[in-house]
Amino acid sequence: MSKISTAPTLVVGLGCQRGCPVSTLRALLDQALQAHKIELHQIKALASIDLKREEPGLIELAEQLALPLQYFSCEQLAVYQPQLSHRSDIAFERTGCYGVAESAALALAEHLAQAPAKLLISRQKFAQATLALAGAA
Repeated sequence: MSKISTAPTLVVGLGCQRGCPVSTLRALLDQALQAHKIELHQIKALASIDLKREEPGLIELAEQLALPLQYFSCEQLAVYQPQLSHRSDIAFERTGCYGVAESAALALAEHLAQAPAKLLISRQKFAQATLALAGAA
């Protein structure tokens, strides 16, 4: 009995400093996808923390890529703390969670797939931004 395999739900979690330009976010995304041989069209959505709701770079990136951008509260993200590859005290001080990119990616992948998610690309840092990619089957 063969199980029909479907492409995993891949999502990108992003964290950034205030005023981070879209070019920085895009460079980080392109670099991470290229390094892991993932095509841009495989990405289903972007995620971040709700404190970044008004962040122009994130909004612009989502528009450029024509992808939905979903935000999560620090309470929603905190449950993913045990799965983080990196815990940032600075992030915790500023946001109330130890890793925005990784936990946002996990939260969204799990939400979309309604299945447990895992990090496929752990936290990548570049200039003023962080990125992580999670997938759920």
